[in-house]
Amino acid sequence: MGNGAPTTTIAAIARDAGVSVPTVSKVLNGRPDVSPATRARVEAAIERHQYRRRRAKAGPGSRLIDLVIHELDFAWAVELIKGVEQVAAAARVGVVLSELGGAHRPPQEWLDDMLARPPLGVILVLSGLDVSQRRQLAARSIPVVVVDTAGEPPTDVPTVGSGNWNGGLVATRHLIGLGHRRIAVIAGPADVMCSRARIDGYRTALEEAGLSLDPKLVRHGDFFVGGGYTHGAALLDLPEPPTAIFAGSDLQALGVMRAARERGLRVPEDLSIVGYDDLPVAAWIGPPLTTVRQPLQEMAATAARMVLDLARGEAPSNLRIDLATELVVRESTAPPRA
Repeated sequence: MGNGAPTTTIAAIARDAGVSVPTVSKVLNGRPDVSPATRARVEAAIERHQYRRRRAKAGPGSRLIDLVIHELDFAWAVELIKGVEQVAAAARVGVVLSELGGAHRPPQEWLDDMLARPPLGVILVLSGLDVSQRRQLAARSIPVVVVDTAGEPPTDVPTVGSGNWNGGLVATRHLIGLGHRRIAVIAGPADVMCSRARIDGYRTALEEAGLSLDPKLVRHGDFFVGGGYTHGAALLDLPEPPTAIFAGSDLQALGVMRAARERGLRVPEDLSIVGYDDLPVAAWIGPPLTTVRQPLQEMAATAARMVLDLARGEAPSNLRIDLATELVVRESTAPPRA
């Protein structure tokens, strides 16, 4: 990130905002003892001057990466944490973990606390920053990398994801290849990019096979077991239920399996199920789950390396990196009953 114009100084920002130099310093350092109105006035002046602080030499917080995950309640997050930790440990950098309770944007309080111990950089998972928050980090030369963006990311923010469209495509092609024609999908939340991309891949596979999309077979869950169970039950209770279900996560696939068992259906004899992620549990459940492997640890490790490179002043060669997904065929899929 740039350092702003050479003539830009904290004193100039203080004059513009009508505050003292120590007050500007407090805002830059995330100190809490500044009123919201004064803080907003100083941040606006910082943006007008395009001020970019030069990165300080190693200090108490400068050997840390902040990892922010929207929700920690499932094994998916553990795989991401492992990926970041592996890279950070090798670089002798610590990791500060924050959870957003399902939200897709951290509160200002989190940002203020983080600025009080400025890290080397920030990794956001399924979350993002608003314009004001991005400006605050840019002014302090703190790089940000996003993993699995919730929405369309700003063009200048480095992002790491996976081939979600291809994942939806290969999962659905697999079921079509087995002979299924009535295939349902339970994706994640409708406002999350990876969910939409997987449904687009599902839709493309149906179109290329000459199959029409039935809106009743498209559901938006929450990536958790409960969402898979609820939507799986509703799909299986349709007058004309699907013979196969593509779940947007392995955990949702587990919920579908329970809904099937409660209705006396056998997997895969009566219902084929494909999951997504290839979490460790996928190989151990009964039957072992056919799923799309998403390289979660590799995605997180790539993001961590990008943050460390940016902190050293090295520009990334690509601002958007999508790692490959692959279908892992196990025992939860089979041709439909004749």
